[in-house]
Amino acid sequence: MLPAAARLLALPLALLSAAVGRADERPNVVLIFCDDLGYADVGFNGGEDVKTPNLDALAAGGTVCSSGYVAHPFCGPSRMALMAGRYPHLFGGPYNLPNAGEGIEEYNRLGLPPGETTVATTLQTAGYRTGVVGKWHMGIDAPYHPNARGFDEFYGFLGGGHAYFPNRYRPIYERQKANGAQTFNDYILPLERNGEEVRETEYLTDAFSREAAKFVTESAAGDAPFFLYLSYNAPHTPLEAKDDLALFGHIEDEDRRTYATMVYAVDRGVGELVAALREADEFENTLIVFLSDNGGKLGAGADNTPLKQGKGSVYEGGVRVPMLWHQPGVVPAGRVYEHPVSAIDFYPTFARLAEADVPASQPLEGVDVWDGLLSGRPARDEAPI
Repeated sequence: MLPAAARLLALPLALLSAAVGRADERPNVVLIFCDDLGYADVGFNGGEDVKTPNLDALAAGGTVCSSGYVAHPFCGPSRMALMAGRYPHLFGGPYNLPNAGEGIEEYNRLGLPPGETTVATTLQTAGYRTGVVGKWHMGIDAPYHPNARGFDEFYGFLGGGHAYFPNRYRPIYERQKANGAQTFNDYILPLERNGEEVRETEYLTDAFSREAAKFVTESAAGDAPFFLYLSYNAPHTPLEAKDDLALFGHIEDEDRRTYATMVYAVDRGVGELVAALREADEFENTLIVFLSDNGGKLGAGADNTPLKQGKGSVYEGGVRVPMLWHQPGVVPAGRVYEHPVSAIDFYPTFARLAEADVPASQPLEGVDVWDGLLSGRPARDEAPI
């Protein structure tokens, strides 16, 4: 331990260091994606039987996009569109990649075409440290792997879904492997870190929250801004929840009760991520965007009120999703932005904030919504009626 006099001398230096911060003042970007989250399944969108206090706090301190959209009502194409800034039909990605073992392995091994320069690659090229945690679902082979698509760090799974309790699915995988199986259901495959198999022990939502907080802490120790894509697979099926179910005893329907508990786990993780940002003194300089990859799945606990239908539908319930933007002192607090914002708008908007050059070979279909979001005006030209 330092002598008292030395500690007194060190204190101003530490405060000065914290005040100066890193030289690169471009904002960090944290993009939080839920999977099959219903439009009414967060408190800030009117949900009454769910508990999302951390998300609601971000919403109150930021701007809620009441007309937030994704480009496709299914998981994989929606994610590809976000990463490419383009409608998936235009680059040959209009269909969901299926699970392994269904007899169409050649198609299952495709993904986001390598010719598409992702938003992660664009930010990485501009000097950002990039990471993805959670679900990928944009291809499993080398050309499609996250580490080949602009992400320095990857922790999660490559397929379209996964079971949540490792102590339940791991023995099944190991037994099948010992019996000589060559193909496994995606939902029981081991997680990986940058291509290397890992043995996870925590409930998956908690594990992804842990890894996201770790990425923030590690990134904050460096000089570069960071881009984190936190891609939860919750509350996608299977409906598997921890022992927080007691918090939702007022919900009679079992599926809805389990689903609400899974959403609560996501919210808990968002709180841990915010705490990590604060601890690293990066909260003020971080843009947080939260949304779902498509509408909630009817029959699996979701509530898309007041929208029609849900996941898989091109009605509003399939493509209109809960969305919020938050950055203290930058994004207006307590505002509802009613003009359309699409996930394909993230690419040009994030590139603008990162002062990054979008390759001429990547013809973006989204628009930079930043000025409109801050001013409350439409981000797109509106034709006269």
